[in-house]
Amino acid sequence: MDATVKPRTARLRADASRNRERIVAAATEALVEFGPDVPLDEVARRAGVGNATLYRHFSDRGELIRQVTLSVMARTAQRAEDALAEEPDAFSALYRFVFEAAEERIGALCPMLSEAFDREDPEVAGQVQRMERAIIAIVDRAQRTGQLRPDIAVGDLMVALTQLTRPLPGTGCVGFDRFVHRHLQLFLDGLRAPARSVLVGTAATLEDLKAGRK
Repeated sequence: MDATVKPRTARLRADASRNRERIVAAATEALVEFGPDVPLDEVARRAGVGNATLYRHFSDRGELIRQVTLSVMARTAQRAEDALAEEPDAFSALYRFVFEAAEERIGALCPMLSEAFDREDPEVAGQVQRMERAIIAIVDRAQRTGQLRPDIAVGDLMVALTQLTRPLPGTGCVGFDRFVHRHLQLFLDGLRAPARSVLVGTAATLEDLKAGRK
């Protein structure tokens, strides 16, 4: 009996895990396209599951958005850590991270999700700290090697990345990636040392960005 029940239980758990992953992936794309008020029916349709399955995994919209937030932050942090560990050249690590972060749609998702999740949530706070540590390490390494201009900080990088990867109002996402990649390349060329101009103002830190949200 155990030999029959255990494989069936394992299959059910695997199916449930795959359904959950499909729902989160579908919700991520739907949020980019429609915003935080996207109908959950649309999310279920894109994930290829029924409404009952969606609500079995996520009791309400807030819980689904929380999971999308955690998923995007975890993947972005992992991409930053991998770039730092695998790229022997400091600026190549920065270059790789910027383009891979763009693939995570953080330009469209971060401003939207930042208004929807609880910053005191320990799990969310942990993922934020992990992501920040990895990005700071990439920027610090590129500046220590003299490849990244010294008059910028992590906040400058994140503001530009967010702005350049956010779809223009009313355009949706169709064909937008070709503009994103082109403009990110222009931006990264402007980050290389030696600097060709003097920047106005002071470098934006992560603390500056956090203060601006309050």
